[in-house]
Amino acid sequence: MDSFLLALAGFSDPYLLGIVILGTLGGVLVGAMPGLSSTMATALLLPFTLSMDPVPAIALLSALYCAGTFGGSITAILVNAPGAPPAAATAFDGYPLAQKGYAGKALGLAAVSSVIGGIFSIIVLIVAAPLLSRLAYNFGPPEYFALALFGLSMLATISGESAIKNLIGGAVGVLIATVGMDFTTGIERFTFGNWELSEGINFIPVMIGLFAGAEFIKQSGKLNEGRVAIALNAVRLPDWAEIKSCLGTIARSCGIGSFIGLLPAEGGTVAAMMGYNEAKRFAKDKSQFGKGDLRGIAGPEAANNAATGAAMVPTLALGIPGSATTAIILGALMAQGLRPGPHLFTEQPTLLYSIFLAMLIANLAFGLFGFFGAKLFARITLIPIQFLWPSVFILSCVGAYALNQSLLDVWTMIFAGLLGFGAQRYGFAAAPIIMGLILGGLVEGTLKQSLIIFDHQWSGFLGRPIVVSLLILTVLSVSLPLISEVRLRRRKAAAA
Repeated sequence: MDSFLLALAGFSDPYLLGIVILGTLGGVLVGAMPGLSSTMATALLLPFTLSMDPVPAIALLSALYCAGTFGGSITAILVNAPGAPPAAATAFDGYPLAQKGYAGKALGLAAVSSVIGGIFSIIVLIVAAPLLSRLAYNFGPPEYFALALFGLSMLATISGESAIKNLIGGAVGVLIATVGMDFTTGIERFTFGNWELSEGINFIPVMIGLFAGAEFIKQSGKLNEGRVAIALNAVRLPDWAEIKSCLGTIARSCGIGSFIGLLPAEGGTVAAMMGYNEAKRFAKDKSQFGKGDLRGIAGPEAANNAATGAAMVPTLALGIPGSATTAIILGALMAQGLRPGPHLFTEQPTLLYSIFLAMLIANLAFGLFGFFGAKLFARITLIPIQFLWPSVFILSCVGAYALNQSLLDVWTMIFAGLLGFGAQRYGFAAAPIIMGLILGGLVEGTLKQSLIIFDHQWSGFLGRPIVVSLLILTVLSVSLPLISEVRLRRRKAAAA
């Protein structure tokens, strides 16, 4: 209790409080830039924190981490260009709702869901860190393989009307994930002699292309069409009845995001995809998903922000980063002369409580900034498309190039835009391709590691209870949508 009071007293210092607010604003702005994520921002900021004291240094990076996760939803909703990978699922329903003239409503609900998810994850981090860290420690390569496979099984219902097309799109994403060197055998695959492809295709340029690039091509054909913009609706915030209708989805996504976030290497992107899928799975009326359903915004936003605090559990308790950004925060802790692990809770309790409070203040700050700033952000939708979309395309190119300062990433983004535009014309959604790309590398890597552990005996998977449970869920997740689709076709044929 004394450590908590000391940490709380520290935030009465205007300097420390200002550091957290500054990190929050910076995280929102960086997260809103397509291709620029909180991971990149924390990496760039890390050298500047080395001259700071440990508490303000880690508090700044933690605030930037929390706010950057929410910031990506702003451009995802307004211009279909997710500012950060976890916001990709938010674009599925957020952008269609903005097109209908309700951008303020979408942004306001995203802010509310993000704050609830973020605060929930901090409570989980404070109360259940020892229990959750032991659970995460029990996850080895076989369990990660089964979990990733279960994630891929959700492709059947994640978007669109055809489960078969979703699975085909997911297979394309997995195929893209195989580009590069196989680090088990040392063999290069699909590189065509280009050494830059040996490390694989980056996720961010593909994501930007599939969403922003495809939408840019689509909007270029509407330059001569008349446009009706309803300013009143564009700046209208969600009312309590609309927020209340999403509370069940938010609560479910908080649990999903916290569980996924505490697993090392999973992160908010997978949590957001699963949050969206479960929001759709539990909905009685699924017809509005993909067309502007509020639950399609609340689900992924609550999940990806719930994953932020949970990802700090293995980082602080085990010294194992729960995501790319927490890996940088882990490096910052070590650069400050601190040793992450169980002993950190006994040796530096004041620092830990300072991190918790910084994340809590950051969530409240970006919640206020996002909710009451939604009216201002929503007016972006009123900009004529002749000016808006060329600007978005330029920012997308800058975001793709800034990742590795490589023109290959820019060409990858352009090719992904053409692929996304063609896929939309033939009824294929972008979401399965994205999810296949995210989970494809994880499935392949953990499968090879598992087979090495089991001495190439597939029966070894059956001796792991968690693996068996996840495999059963995978079979049910794939088969039920396909069975439902077959039944629906038979009913239509019988009616005809």
